[in-house]
Amino acid sequence: MRSTLVRQFGDPEQVIEIVDAARVEPGSGEVEVEISLAAINPSDLIPVTGAYRARTELPFVPGFEGVGIVRRVGTGVHQLKPGDRVVPIGASGLWQQFLVRPAEWCFAVPDDVSDTQAAMSYVNPLTALRLVEALRLHFGSLQGRSVGVTAAGSAIGGMLMKLLTLEGVVPTAVLRSDKSRTCVGEGYSIVVTDGSDLPAGARFDAVLDAVGGTLAAELISRTIHRGGAFIQYGALSGIPVPQAAIAGRPDFRFAFLWLRTWVHSAGRDALEAAFARSFAGLRDGLFASPVAATYPLSRHREALAHQSDPLRNGKILLDPRC
Repeated sequence: MRSTLVRQFGDPEQVIEIVDAARVEPGSGEVEVEISLAAINPSDLIPVTGAYRARTELPFVPGFEGVGIVRRVGTGVHQLKPGDRVVPIGASGLWQQFLVRPAEWCFAVPDDVSDTQAAMSYVNPLTALRLVEALRLHFGSLQGRSVGVTAAGSAIGGMLMKLLTLEGVVPTAVLRSDKSRTCVGEGYSIVVTDGSDLPAGARFDAVLDAVGGTLAAELISRTIHRGGAFIQYGALSGIPVPQAAIAGRPDFRFAFLWLRTWVHSAGRDALEAAFARSFAGLRDGLFASPVAATYPLSRHREALAHQSDPLRNGKILLDPRC
């Protein structure tokens, strides 16, 4: 079968190879899934660079998100059968044609959700839902709260802006480039800054941050109200939030939200409920994401180059079948 493989850490465009790998027979409690479409997310590429090398064992197959069809089932599997469409989660490995995964980590896709939608139903929607829930746990009612959303022009940023508005929040898109304005929906307040030129009036009850680095430090020190919250769920800048900025503000809550941590502790019922909300959001457009392009897995380097294009407008998908 066709598969990607990472044998050494480095630039994803250089170190991710295409290899011919053997199909694996599903064992007890496992299913084999033929991947139809897989998404490219920053969370797929960061481990390739070696940023998480302490918990990343080489070699490995990248890819956390996608959709496929069950082809074979192992003994003891009763909830799934060949032909079922599923979203397999719980570990990387989706950038290959066939994947063996425990059946308990595979979630059935409703018939009215397309492969394209299902391939983007996991990472961003579930992260967005968890972030809003974290704010709700901190504040109680979110009605009237002011929340800054960094990288608001991204797919997940757009989801957060919509979700927060539904909660009665007044969201502000915090962008690093004026070019991203076109990716933010109509009717939202927008702040364009790299952190060094924050408007004097920028004040928030909370910030949901996907950037880190200097921007995060400035937002913490200059914009968060006393008793507020700063929740980081990404580091697109490649730089951690400076500890000095956090230590200098003992009057607010700083927290990380990593989807992986929640997924591995939530339990099957909570995950099924989260996917039900994700699929509902895909149907009504709340979690809809534009697709910039779909590439055959054999052209993965072109796909990765497109992924890194700052002018890219939409998700990049891979088709491992070709």
